[in-house]
Amino acid sequence: MNFLANPLLPGAAYTSGWLKQKNGSTSVPGNEALVSLFDPFGFGRAAFDYWRDSVERSVLYLDVMRERGNQYLEHMEQTKPSVLGFNTEVLMDGRTLPRPTNYELLRVLPHEGTEIDLKKRPFVVVDPRAGHGPGIGGFKPDSELGVALKAGHPCYFIGFLPFPEPGQTVEDVVESEIAFLRYVIELHPETTEKPMVVGNCQAGWQIMMAAALEPDVFGPILIAGAPLSYWAGEHGKAPMRYTGGMSGGSWMTALASDLGNGLFDGALLVQNFERLNPANTYWKKQYHLYDNIDTEAGRYLEFERWWGGHVVLGGEEIQYIVDNLFVGNRLSTAQLVTRDGRRIDLRNVRSPVVVFCSRGDDITPPPQALGWIRDLYEDVDDIIANEQTIVYCQHDTTGHLGIFVSGSVSRKEHAEFTANMDYIDVLPPGLYETKVTSAREGKDATLFERDYLLEFQARDFAELDSAVMHKPEDDRRFATVARISEINLGIYRLFIQPWIKAMITPESARLMRRMHPIRMGYKLLSDRNPLSVPLPVMADAIRENRHPVSQDNLFKTLETIGSDQLVAGLNAMRDLRDSNTEKMFMDIYGQPLLQAAVGLYGDAHVHRRRPGAEPEHRRFIEQRQEALREKIALGGAHEAVMRSVIYIVGGAPATDERNFKRLRASRSELEPGIKLSEFKHLVREQFFILKLDREKALASLPDLLAGQSNSDIDGHIKHLEHVFGASGELSEHAAERFTQIKALFDKARPPKAVAPAKPKAQAKPKAVKKEAKPAAKAPVANAKAEITAKPMPNAVKPAAAKPKSAKQAAAAKPETAKPTATKPAAAKSAAKAKPETPTAIKPEAAKPAAQAKPEPAKPTAIKPKAAKLAEAVKLEPTKPTAIKPEAAKPTAVPKAEPAKPAAAKLSSVKPTAATNDKASKPSTPNETENKQTPKSDSASGPDKTPKKP
Repeated sequence: MNFLANPLLPGAAYTSGWLKQKNGSTSVPGNEALVSLFDPFGFGRAAFDYWRDSVERSVLYLDVMRERGNQYLEHMEQTKPSVLGFNTEVLMDGRTLPRPTNYELLRVLPHEGTEIDLKKRPFVVVDPRAGHGPGIGGFKPDSELGVALKAGHPCYFIGFLPFPEPGQTVEDVVESEIAFLRYVIELHPETTEKPMVVGNCQAGWQIMMAAALEPDVFGPILIAGAPLSYWAGEHGKAPMRYTGGMSGGSWMTALASDLGNGLFDGALLVQNFERLNPANTYWKKQYHLYDNIDTEAGRYLEFERWWGGHVVLGGEEIQYIVDNLFVGNRLSTAQLVTRDGRRIDLRNVRSPVVVFCSRGDDITPPPQALGWIRDLYEDVDDIIANEQTIVYCQHDTTGHLGIFVSGSVSRKEHAEFTANMDYIDVLPPGLYETKVTSAREGKDATLFERDYLLEFQARDFAELDSAVMHKPEDDRRFATVARISEINLGIYRLFIQPWIKAMITPESARLMRRMHPIRMGYKLLSDRNPLSVPLPVMADAIRENRHPVSQDNLFKTLETIGSDQLVAGLNAMRDLRDSNTEKMFMDIYGQPLLQAAVGLYGDAHVHRRRPGAEPEHRRFIEQRQEALREKIALGGAHEAVMRSVIYIVGGAPATDERNFKRLRASRSELEPGIKLSEFKHLVREQFFILKLDREKALASLPDLLAGQSNSDIDGHIKHLEHVFGASGELSEHAAERFTQIKALFDKARPPKAVAPAKPKAQAKPKAVKKEAKPAAKAPVANAKAEITAKPMPNAVKPAAAKPKSAKQAAAAKPETAKPTATKPAAAKSAAKAKPETPTAIKPEAAKPAAQAKPEPAKPTAIKPKAAKLAEAVKLEPTKPTAIKPEAAKPTAVPKAEPAKPAAAKLSSVKPTAATNDKASKPSTPNETENKQTPKSDSASGPDKTPKKP
């Protein structure tokens, strides 16, 4: 059907005459010069093309609005409306719990071809209940649930029904979510990792409350666009925080609940959201559909199915939220107490918390998403003392809904959060900022599984303050609002509420919800309206013969300019409204008289008091520190390597997932059975040890590596190089730390084994220095054996064998021998050499000095010119020899430059006392000239050698 061929339409004669349509534009079938004569500039043809395209777009737009109305009615008639794009099965129904709620736990069934690994960490998404229905966290493949399923995680979804249970409270909802998570943990006994929980918008503060009450059931937590600090904000932005003050507090919320017969209409929350951006609500969103009607209809209807699916909240729930959170700001200051007396303190959360926010979000700007950190902690050390890991990520442009709805955000940020949640789980306690960057090509391209890379940078509170922008004077203003809200709410409940409740019936409340302007906008354009009957017929005809206008059409260009001007005008009106609202708020609630009237003026009251630490917690920290001090020198190579990794990472400006992948892979090779929880415990323990006493922790690294061979230590160093080489070159500071670690590892290396030197058979005599004179005697007490030798005419460097114990030490009487040329290195090696067979040495007759009878040994012939006469003889006495102490007289001990006291195993050709710290202790004062104090057996026990009287 040719829509423009209708003779009743204006211009039909012109169209059916000598012009005909071809490929969306008019052409002259005959004499084009004639047409150009009447329309030399083409204005007429351009105007006709634009007019025809506008009519077609208008009909198609109205038809889409008709489909939206039908979709809304069909969606709201469902018992459990949801926009989830995946099949599910109900596992738990909150209505069956001891404290019933309208929440339920669903198992998400993957699409065909998607494989799920049950050994992976479970993934739980909690949807926000802020006026819309459930399912936004997984309403399309590129969503939070979609990326988790693609990664092979078993996924679960916590949704809700349109109406609350009678008497349902926020605390009941929190308890229901805890019960659901316990059940998820029971379903996965094969994994030790706790579920990762994602909370969008209002669900974010709900799961944070649950994690503060029951921290043991939570794994890593991701809160996306969730406000936790409601007074925070930047001047000139975030006008939503002034709403409570400009309405006089929470009494308006109580009025709306009373008009709803105890129920609060979620459409009111949606309406407040739309008022924030009137240009988008009243023109931009609809014009975008009209301008791209051929391509945007499907996406628009998909989103409107969720946006128009309004739900209802309980009056007690919304009053609790407004009084304690939006107006009172009691969550981030640990002032909330449950009905059974438990305090909700976010410092009790033990799981890593990932805060995802955006600078383009006017509902939850970064100050409101991150301000709770500033409210609870003094500095980063305070975060570490509470063993918390907090990671935040700031998007630059996306709006509030884009944080958990946008497909591009899901494919980028959410995919990286999901893939790196194990890395986040083992991060040491502290404050980090993460950024998602494009993956770089390089030698480590095999470590990139996706198109993006997640980097972590440690932050301090100075950098956090640049995002939070806390102002104490604003706290006094908002505290004034909270006091006035309490006063107004009390007055309303005393004088007005009884009259409202007496007049409202369930039917009247239901009628007001149905007649809400937002709901009427969906219902009026549907098949139930008789005027919309011809729309589908006309739309089908146009789709079969569509004539879109070109983008360079003059009138299409004017239309675009006009639309932009209209948007700019609406935005200017919004900015003027917001600036006036902010100025009025600051002027009214900043008045000293008003603040004094509610008891808040002056320094006597702290309006935003940081919650104090409990004495039990401080004692726990002290006990923990004492336990860690005892563990500094405990452990082995694994602890040493992990301590080194943490120390080096602390000197790097950033770290990313590549380091973690290599570290975890190498740990799996070293410890195949290690679990992620054990790995996390190892990382955190070594981090706290370094934090407690860095100098002592580093100094003890050689002790942890004691007993490791050179090859083992080389392997540990290569392992560290492999881990840190994944992210490229180390920074200068990190490289210095790595060098320091290498030096500490080198200290743990065992001493190099020295092979015994081979004696030279034909060594020529060589004069040596005469500095060392032979001693006549070298008496030693408590010796089991003594060998005497004649003194040599010249001092020769020793070649004594290394003793095994001090009990074998004996003083050697020098024996005359020919001088032999000996190299210092060879002599030193010979001094450590252990003889395999005894060498025959002729002992002299006993002198008054103490001596022992050696056990006879078979002599072995040696050459008289052997340089190493002193291949020590290991002699054991058969009987103890009586010793006359008075016969031993002090004798001088010769000095020699390289000489040290002789070893217990006799003996070198040089006559000296024992050379080793373990050798026998000299009994003569002259022997102390060697400046070494050998120890004898007498130091460890009584003298067992019988003495003559």
